[in-house]
Amino acid sequence: MAGLRLPDELADRVRDINAGRVEPAPARDAATVVVLRGRPPQVYLLRRKPTMAFAAGAYVFPGGSVDPRDTDQAVAWAGPSPAEWGEVFKADEKLARGLVCAAVRETFEESGVLLAGPGPGSVVEDTTGADWEADRLALIDRSLAFADFLAKRGLVLRSDLLKPWAHWITPEVEHRRFDTRFFVAVLPEGQRTRDVGGEADHVDWKRPADALALADRGEIFLMPPTRTTLRELAAYDAVDDVLAAPREIVTILPRAVEVDGELWLVTP
Repeated sequence: MAGLRLPDELADRVRDINAGRVEPAPARDAATVVVLRGRPPQVYLLRRKPTMAFAAGAYVFPGGSVDPRDTDQAVAWAGPSPAEWGEVFKADEKLARGLVCAAVRETFEESGVLLAGPGPGSVVEDTTGADWEADRLALIDRSLAFADFLAKRGLVLRSDLLKPWAHWITPEVEHRRFDTRFFVAVLPEGQRTRDVGGEADHVDWKRPADALALADRGEIFLMPPTRTTLRELAAYDAVDDVLAAPREIVTILPRAVEVDGELWLVTP
């Protein structure tokens, strides 16, 4: 059967959820950004620490939960409006604002890449100084709000540097769940990623096909949304082709099923 084999110890939870005896954990709104560079395209991947409660050891894209302050109307903005993003992701304007802000904030926190600039037609060229690092750490520990970070530096969020890509919801069998919108973005000219630590113990740039080959050999672990996204991106020869690709955002919720006594995670 096509899908991901689940451990047998989840059997009771799968049966209880499927029978309606147990309520699934609520899914937290989140955003993930696939950062691209080069020709053929490479993607920026982080390996989550083995001690993490969710997706331990998995290679993932930068991303994380929406901070309630990400919905702040004071965020300086350039590009498609929150209302326009809401239409794309079938979300209200407040949530759409939070998703885009979380996408830009989390990308900066986890890679040092900042999709913002002094104005609508510009982007920050370098974010590697000690003062940038201090702000990045303050964003991570939530002592600094994203809107205040942008205002302090006289920057506007560049929502036009993001492209909507997908919408995945963590399966109901999981105890920690996320309702995640996926974006893609190109590494801005002059900026560079760096190993910023935190939730990751290793970062790397890889061609999508190479990452998939490593996963097929069991050398790295990819969760279904990451694997599917890499497989889609492997079809493109240049980042411009990725940005020009038409996308219809369809919500994907993998589900756990039992077949002949075995548990499988099936993606529709």
